[in-house]
Amino acid sequence: MNIIDVSIIVLYVLLTLVVGIWVSKKASKGLKAYFLGGNNIKWYYLGLSNGSGMFDVSGTAWMVGLLFLYGAKSFMFMWLWPVWNQIFVMMFLAVWIRRSNIMTGSEWILTRFGDGKAGRASHSIVAVFAVVAAIGFIAYFFEGVGKFMTVILPWDIALEIGDVMLLSSEQSYALIIIFLTTIYTIKGGMFSVVATEVLQYVIMVIAGILVAGYAFVAISDVEIDAIISTEWRNVFFGAELEPHWSLKFQAFNNLIDSEGYKMFGALIGMSLFKGFFASVAGPTPSYDLQRILSTKSVKEAAYMGGFTNLILFIPRYLLISGIVVIALVFLGPEMAANPNLTGADLEVILPKVINNHIPVGIKGLLLAGLLAAFMSTFSAFVNAGPAYIVNDIYKKYFKPEASQNHYIKVSYLASFAVVGLGVVMGFFADSINSLTLWITSSLYGGYVAANFLKWIWWRFNGWGYFWGMFSGLVIATLQFGLGQNKANFIEGTLWYDLTHIHAIYLFPIIFGVSLLGSFLGTLLTKPTDMSVLKNFYKDVRPWGWWNPIYKALKLEDDNFKKNTDFGLDMMNSLIGIIWQSSMIVMPIYFVIRDYPKTCISLAVFLITSLILKFTWLDRVRKIPN
Repeated sequence: MNIIDVSIIVLYVLLTLVVGIWVSKKASKGLKAYFLGGNNIKWYYLGLSNGSGMFDVSGTAWMVGLLFLYGAKSFMFMWLWPVWNQIFVMMFLAVWIRRSNIMTGSEWILTRFGDGKAGRASHSIVAVFAVVAAIGFIAYFFEGVGKFMTVILPWDIALEIGDVMLLSSEQSYALIIIFLTTIYTIKGGMFSVVATEVLQYVIMVIAGILVAGYAFVAISDVEIDAIISTEWRNVFFGAELEPHWSLKFQAFNNLIDSEGYKMFGALIGMSLFKGFFASVAGPTPSYDLQRILSTKSVKEAAYMGGFTNLILFIPRYLLISGIVVIALVFLGPEMAANPNLTGADLEVILPKVINNHIPVGIKGLLLAGLLAAFMSTFSAFVNAGPAYIVNDIYKKYFKPEASQNHYIKVSYLASFAVVGLGVVMGFFADSINSLTLWITSSLYGGYVAANFLKWIWWRFNGWGYFWGMFSGLVIATLQFGLGQNKANFIEGTLWYDLTHIHAIYLFPIIFGVSLLGSFLGTLLTKPTDMSVLKNFYKDVRPWGWWNPIYKALKLEDDNFKKNTDFGLDMMNSLIGIIWQSSMIVMPIYFVIRDYPKTCISLAVFLITSLILKFTWLDRVRKIPN
């Protein structure tokens, strides 16, 4: 690596550490300052921070491989998360969540189920889920950044004693980067996270523009058209994927057939089914929920949700599309000639392109940008996960009367523990893809049912929530453990078959088990106290089946009105998904020089933006400060 590139990266790391530690003094004022920034951070900074936190290097490497192989329609793979849960947050969930005025997602649960035994059980299971999810994501980052740095950097830093390999180069690099990020995150809490993520977002945007610009200069239209087919450019699909590649690149068609996504219609159908319930369920108890709770007001929470969507996708996909175009031209022929081509080869396209085909200077900025992407997402989870350990477990059940300084010191220890467990889990993961599918489909599958019901059904109680979450969490954990040990199962057995199914297709099973636990736990126990339900419904005002509570409140206040915005919220969410999708495909078509489709995407973006101005933004402006 050229000295200029190394200097840029070193300068970025030092600047991030200085900024993160410099603002850390503000976090010492108490838990609210440490985990929520004292509700004193401007909404657009929180939006930038939230968008930066979603711009991770593992996910970027994953999406580069998907766009390379599947073409324009690959953006729908992001529905596995689902990426449009941010649209539901923007349209109505941010407002519902921020009205609670509390610190964490599990503390929020007490406003829904009360502080009795049932409420505390539901409160505890959310805290457990938040910690497990944070550990899972840290493992995902550990796996991704290790692979990325090993291909990019020329030094072998594996740790061996005799013939025993203690740490591979991948693991050593990952540990170094994680250690540096953990230092400023733990020291400064939310203030350091947001300050460094705003800086990191700026670097990522510059990197994306430079890479897309270089792809325009270095590669001609003729070179692009010689590789990608009409089907590669097509966002529409049928029940099965059509051949995306010409006979010259038949190896790529064969790889599509073997990856398990050939039945693309079924995959998208399952993603839509899961996506609706997962989106209405609301944000998982992680960094995006913390950003909502950190805003100054309900109105600013809604603004932040919209801003996150607006600033995230175009710069991210300029970067991804630029990398893919370079990879298609320079790596495509060589990869297609490989008789042993596998999905793992897609995961290293990103670092290979950077290593061999990006010029000096741009390479340093791009590496700094991708390192920023990793550090921003990682720091967000390191800040969010320990909040549940300290505020919702330690403070509530073990030491409720300690000083704020004591709680912050415990937060440091909790952060180190979460990072350590995530690293240990990362040692046992197969790949970025396996962790992605487990987190999006299995772990989040166990979250969906209970959190969907908590909004829409008044009778749903704390015990239903606890057993719904607990059963889903158990199934998801079993799926991960069994999925990492497939060799232990005999072909033809049920467990063997289950561990060889793509995780998204297991979602209905996990969802069904969790739903059963939710209903049994609810119907076999008494309802939540009426006063708790009335306070929750009066403050949050969700739509759904709340008629008994509405009638009780109406008797007390004849002016009380129920939320009748379900139809409008769903219409806005559908328009928002189209709006979001246009921001993803527009840079793809722009970078591959398909200008007619670029103009169509731009027109869709402008039309949907105009509609949302009247149907969403004007309504948000009327929310009282």
